Amino acid sequence: MRRFQHYIDGEFSDGEARYPSIDPATGAVWADMPEAREADVDRAVNAADRALYEGPWSKMTATQRGKLLYKLADLVAANAQILAELETRDTGKIIRETSAQIAYVAEYYRYYAGIADKIEGSYLPIDKPDMDVWLRREPIGVVAMVVPWNSQLFLSAVKIGPALAAGCTMVVKASEDGPAPLLEFARLVHEAGFPAGVVNIITGFGGSCGAALGRHPKVAHVAFTGGPETARHVVRNSAENLASTSLELGGKSPFIVFADADLESAANAQVAGIFAATGQSCVAGSRLIVERSVKDKFVALLREKAQAIRIGAPLDMATEVGPLATKRQQDNIGALVARSIESGARLVTGGSKIDGEGFYFPPTILDCDDVDSPSLIEEFFGPVLSVVSFETETEALMLANNTRYGLASGLFTQNLTRAHRLMKGIRAGIVWVNTYRAVSPIAPFGGFGLSGHGREGGMAAALDYTRTKTIWLRTSDDPIPDPFVMR
Repeated sequence: MRRFQHYIDGEFSDGEARYPSIDPATGAVWADMPEAREADVDRAVNAADRALYEGPWSKMTATQRGKLLYKLADLVAANAQILAELETRDTGKIIRETSAQIAYVAEYYRYYAGIADKIEGSYLPIDKPDMDVWLRREPIGVVAMVVPWNSQLFLSAVKIGPALAAGCTMVVKASEDGPAPLLEFARLVHEAGFPAGVVNIITGFGGSCGAALGRHPKVAHVAFTGGPETARHVVRNSAENLASTSLELGGKSPFIVFADADLESAANAQVAGIFAATGQSCVAGSRLIVERSVKDKFVALLREKAQAIRIGAPLDMATEVGPLATKRQQDNIGALVARSIESGARLVTGGSKIDGEGFYFPPTILDCDDVDSPSLIEEFFGPVLSVVSFETETEALMLANNTRYGLASGLFTQNLTRAHRLMKGIRAGIVWVNTYRAVSPIAPFGGFGLSGHGREGGMAAALDYTRTKTIWLRTSDDPIPDPFVMR
């Protein structure tokens, strides 16, 4: 059985306790994980605090930090297959996706390596003749990063990369539901030569680890990816230390298809948007909003593609849909599908868990036209698509915005003026036009409403990990005049 350890203050160590990790493809225990509790959290945060203010990291130039990030990027690229196999084993995400995604993760570290010495201050043309004033951007402080089990090498890179570029130190909490790849990634951090305490990686449960981390008095910022309910706990916790927060949360993303769209291309994008990664993606295009005149044709095309998807062992490169990450998730999805059907949704394909080993659930399509279905409101985080139709552009936009979320959206049309109107009208942080599920380190990523706030990716993310210091220099040699008058 594989045994993993925490990475704290430049050393690998066991947690205060340990727990088993389950292989989602078989339901069997495959690894032994460390469990951090409050004392481990305190040790990790204190290590990060020392590294920020006392250690060699605090004396490095931005260019030196960038060179370490370049080295880490090269190590991620060289070890991408190992990391991919661990992520697949621990979370059930298919090897086809983890292999490609983790290889691309290296580009995020390269991007932020280049940004490290491009974070600039500014000079202010102040309205006082005997003063020079300028701004410095400094690291915000120790950052607590809480990363979910899905796409965790990617979702940690969009936090770790910009935070390191900005000069921060951090404690990364990997999800208890599949921490293996992040705990292994710690070895690459160590090999790259980051000073002790700069990057600390632990795992543990919400109440005994996550809460202690978020409220720690030496944590200045909390970067969280997960669900809205957990995010509320994170925000309440941050009242203890007044840490700032960036929240990348869930979604109920609309996928709008007009009759003039290339339906074959749109169908492939819809399959990618809801069935890839077994639907376990925050940007999953889970609400298909299709023009009524082509609804039957488009849904029939989707049903054919869904039924042809190869479901199998996630480590098999031929597999297209693997298991869900946990039995809990499989049960939740089954129950929500059943409630939706009871409310009047019509089952097109799929609909019930697959018997046998592992936590499998088939690609599922629900026709929800003229039905008040829970599937249109609640996030499944699984391979379930809900379909509604529209007749006018106004109705399509109304349906798209009929959600408390606002992370991503897809729009398929060949009408350029219509596309521009809808781009402006859709209330979401990301609008993909005639494509879906595309990402880049250059492009900010984030949402509105219950999908959170803050952005990951691009220069904006690096600046989020800085704070502004204003410096005033009096240039006159004359004595300071009346001390009771504000200058």
